[in-house]
Amino acid sequence: MNDTLMTALALIPALVLAIVFHEVAHGWTALALGDPTAKERRRLSLNPVRHVDPMGTIFVPGIMWLTTGMAFGWAKPVPVNKFRLNNPRYGMMAVAAAGPGSNLVLAVLGAIVLGLLLAGLAVPGAGGQAIRMALYESIVNPSSLASYVLLSVYYFIILNVFLALFNLLPIPPFDGSHIVEGLLPPDAARQYNKLRPFGFPLLFLLLLVIPYFFPGLGIIEKVVLPPVQWLQERYLNLALAVAGG
Repeated sequence: MNDTLMTALALIPALVLAIVFHEVAHGWTALALGDPTAKERRRLSLNPVRHVDPMGTIFVPGIMWLTTGMAFGWAKPVPVNKFRLNNPRYGMMAVAAAGPGSNLVLAVLGAIVLGLLLAGLAVPGAGGQAIRMALYESIVNPSSLASYVLLSVYYFIILNVFLALFNLLPIPPFDGSHIVEGLLPPDAARQYNKLRPFGFPLLFLLLLVIPYFFPGLGIIEKVVLPPVQWLQERYLNLALAVAGG
């Protein structure tokens, strides 16, 4: 099977799962804190059909990952009415944090599964370097069912880490903006909230336009990628520890 197709088949299900759990976590947290809006609109479901935006969940992130190694995507937002929350200000912070938090938990589970799979495939008594090589071979040459499964779980970890940290950016409408808004004094929060209509244009400017015209600034390489790569390495170390390496 073509390596690009194999990569896409491993990437897309991992991305859909990560985004669906992210959105449902928002809804369940809102319900626990007094807002049943998501439940009323039947969005507290793990059925991806109810959450997936074909363009934002599959097409755009898939193309970006295959061409740039980064994945930016979105789903249909789970509806939350902050004024139905028991404490609108701090409730929105908790609801916002639940999405990235769910992705970090999923990454832990993925790392454990990856470690168990690597332990099953590794030669008994093999050291950490041998286990790393088994994973590397599966990533660069996904030519068998076993390597496809390893690749899928690996992408599941990487995508969950990326989605968690990317959504914590303090740029509206991302989850990080709701957390920042809740931490600010009321007057400053109201001023910060005025940025919401400009969130996506600002993100487009920072992550695409400026890097294109001024690549030397290294916004992505120096600001976005280092924390993502650092946390990904921690999860892979957990997988290797589980595998006995």
